[in-house]
Amino acid sequence: MKSLHIGIAGAGPAGLASALFLARAGHRVEILERYDRPAPVGSGLLMQPTGLTVLNELGLFETIRALGSRIDRLHGADALSGRTVLDVRYDAAPGGRYGLAVQRAALFDTLHDAVVSEGIPIRTGLSILGNAPRGDRTALIAASGDDVGTYDLVIDATGARSALIAGSSVAPNVRNLAYGAFWATLDGGHANYDRAALSQRYDRAKVMIGVLPAGRAKPTEPERIAFFWSLKVADAEAVKAAGLDRWKTVIRTYWPECAPFLDQIRDWDQLVLARYAHRTAKPPFVGNVAFIGDSAHSTSPQLGQGANMALLDAAALSHALATASDLASALRNYARARRNHVLLFQLLSLVFTPFYQSDSYAIAWIRDRLVSTVATIPPVQRLLASIVAGTLIDPFAATGLRERDWLDQTMSDRLPA
Repeated sequence: MKSLHIGIAGAGPAGLASALFLARAGHRVEILERYDRPAPVGSGLLMQPTGLTVLNELGLFETIRALGSRIDRLHGADALSGRTVLDVRYDAAPGGRYGLAVQRAALFDTLHDAVVSEGIPIRTGLSILGNAPRGDRTALIAASGDDVGTYDLVIDATGARSALIAGSSVAPNVRNLAYGAFWATLDGGHANYDRAALSQRYDRAKVMIGVLPAGRAKPTEPERIAFFWSLKVADAEAVKAAGLDRWKTVIRTYWPECAPFLDQIRDWDQLVLARYAHRTAKPPFVGNVAFIGDSAHSTSPQLGQGANMALLDAAALSHALATASDLASALRNYARARRNHVLLFQLLSLVFTPFYQSDSYAIAWIRDRLVSTVATIPPVQRLLASIVAGTLIDPFAATGLRERDWLDQTMSDRLPA
């Protein structure tokens, strides 16, 4: 395919990764960002072997690995009885896989620094509200109503609240989820927590508290943790009105070891309320506008796949453009490459989420007494490890990637920093 002029709306991980792939492939790329200064949004996240393989392909794996915290398992216990109800270990499946917990700032800076170093232009202060055909090209339209660029291909990486996909013919139906979460990034210090696990405590399915080691935003900074507390979005204002001290008391009752983290929270402004929605664009393109990441699909973060899915989208779109003879074929190939993997994990998220975020007593009872028992059986342990890793079905071949060899780093990753 000839070199294309590509406009990427959004300077999040999906947009930045796409810019790197496509600029390196010889396309003329520019990023359009609504903020005056691009910056990360959110607390911590769990990079899975899928997203880490994409970063490895971009030559950024060692940079992010040095900043993140290696995660070997996901562990959850009943807050009242202490009984383990979730214990998923990456090593239950072969291959030496693991997760890497990172601060969103670390992931953003790693990608953004690479984009800047390669001279890919980022135009800031542009809120993209729409697009319009200009012959066989597409113009992006800002809030002012002016065209801000005309491109052979537009990539929408503006996230779940994308105005571009909302105004398109493939706009997905949006199912807002009742439960969200308060998130905060806090100092780990000398607190007592498992530094190799995502740890959670539950009271049935109506309460979920979590601590995720999140590494460093920069090499010189101390390690931090991402702390989260699940709640119904509709109850958030009532929780705030009851007061911060009351909220802390409830959490200490469930999980006393969280006290060092709670002591750092002195104002509600330190907490970000995350809202979640389930949506999938079918197909993830219209005309010569491609949708990637949360613009194309989003769901509950229960399986920890969001940023990883976005990076896979970026790799898949780049591969499709590199192997097709024309743009229309490339976009169809991109949709085909991601279809099964996205739909599978959207379905799994819908199935698993009620077990950890819902009002159902029955579902929580099944989780605690039946699912937790079945999950100790070796074949099921391996299945769960593959689900968490994002590799239940192969996401790599159709994306043009070869999964990173994890075994060559297993021992060195365990050495003290």
